[in-house]
Amino acid sequence: MSNINLIDSFQEFKDFKNIDRPTVISVLEEVFRSMIRKKFNTDENCDVIVNPDNGDLEIYRTRVVVEDEFSEDDDLEIELSEARKVDPDLEVGDDFIEEITLESFGRRAILAARQTLVSKVLELEKDEIFKKYKDRVGEIVTGEVYQTWKKESLILDDEGNELILPKSEQIPADYFKKGDTIRAVVHKVDMMNTTPKIIISRTAPEFLQRLFELEVPEIFDGLITIKKIVREPGERAKVAVESYDDRIDPVGACVGMKGSRIHGIVRELRNENIDVINFTTNSSLYIQRALSPARINNIKLDEEHKRAAVYLEADQVSLAIGRGGHNIKLAGKLTGYEIDVYRQDHDNEEDVDLDEFADEIEGWIIDEFKRVGLDTAKSILALDVTELVRRTDLEESTVEDVIDILNAEFE
Repeated sequence: MSNINLIDSFQEFKDFKNIDRPTVISVLEEVFRSMIRKKFNTDENCDVIVNPDNGDLEIYRTRVVVEDEFSEDDDLEIELSEARKVDPDLEVGDDFIEEITLESFGRRAILAARQTLVSKVLELEKDEIFKKYKDRVGEIVTGEVYQTWKKESLILDDEGNELILPKSEQIPADYFKKGDTIRAVVHKVDMMNTTPKIIISRTAPEFLQRLFELEVPEIFDGLITIKKIVREPGERAKVAVESYDDRIDPVGACVGMKGSRIHGIVRELRNENIDVINFTTNSSLYIQRALSPARINNIKLDEEHKRAAVYLEADQVSLAIGRGGHNIKLAGKLTGYEIDVYRQDHDNEEDVDLDEFADEIEGWIIDEFKRVGLDTAKSILALDVTELVRRTDLEESTVEDVIDILNAEFE
């Protein structure tokens, strides 16, 4: 195996891994200096020259010429008679320079060197990937699905780097097969046993934020800022936006003409409902906007405990709560308030507040009904058992017991 064969093979490997030339030279020099130290005990008097253009390698060893039988260290000194066999003009004290060929190290040492080169380049490549993606956390990446498993999918980026999309970071309606092109945001980058593990996500709020930046030029340019994003992936999202230019309507700019801008985002998120809300420091107004599309009659705030009591007409309660309770849950996350929904029933004065039954019904059960907007006896009795079980997290037997207690009150 000659000099040029070793360098050529390494050069091909380097090109494939896309490592810069100065790094290659540095790695080559370090590997060969290690070989020199093993063979000659020191590399202090050796020069390793790597031609950056063609990969040629030259190694020169310098020893001082001394009188015969006065050599104390053959690695640093050479006797005069030995040196004059190569150059008759040399004198004591001169430098004796000889070129060391790669073959002189032996086949085994050369093979070991090549293995070391490959190993070091792999380490460098892993470090480069780690640094590259560490700096890209929060950015959108595009990749191709290479393989899907039960708990995660393997995605390859444009350079063939492996990205992991866990099932927990996928939108529930996501379905991928090999060869599909997907977009996601770089969520987390860790080094696991010297190998970078790059986790990407389609459920993170940052993914929705980056999609808005791509679709809405005013956000990208900084004229509109996204104050906060909350999501129930695949179900609903609420985005609070604010404009720094009074002439720009932030909600209108984000939605676009006839929804042109937001439609692309909704499709990417598997038809996730997106509410764009105009941010305000007025807490009452902010909560009112956050509970859209429900119309609020009145709001009472408890600033100390960050709670809000919201009063609505009977037909608006289900809108405020939303399917599966997503609307009220996201509104609470967006505004930072614990929101309690109360029904205003003007026609029925005989109804009884649920808290009046605290002696017969446990507090946590009452809280569960109130959580879904059922805060009076008749609001519960107006629904059948199946619907009450669906809306709450209560067992059917528990719901039936509550209904019996409430019916007894009116009988």
